[in-house]
Amino acid sequence: MLQQSLFHSRRFHSRVETHEGVWVDWRCAGREDVSRVRNMSLGLFLETHASSGVGSTAKLEFLVQEGQIRADGLVRRVEPGRGLALKFTAVGEEDRPRLEALIRRLRSSS
Repeated sequence: MLQQSLFHSRRFHSRVETHEGVWVDWRCAGREDVSRVRNMSLGLFLETHASSGVGSTAKLEFLVQEGQIRADGLVRRVEPGRGLALKFTAVGEEDRPRLEALIRRLRSSS
């Protein structure tokens, strides 16, 4: 489950742009792809031409300077030709500190 401290502070609720080029390997509805993450908050927006239905579940793996981050997500919105908006549904206990560090780094650089 998501750790409360990650999203407890109001500053983590607003979207942060990922100008530094954050990429994620994701699997959803039998498809696997690598996509750029455009922004993050309580979830993320993936730039992709692939389409998945709203409500589909996804497995996400980031490999960023903070280390590997694994998470589960749920497709909340599909923007055809642009990408998918996903909500984080679970982040492993060992991955939470790295996700928090990634969001802090992105916030400080934007």
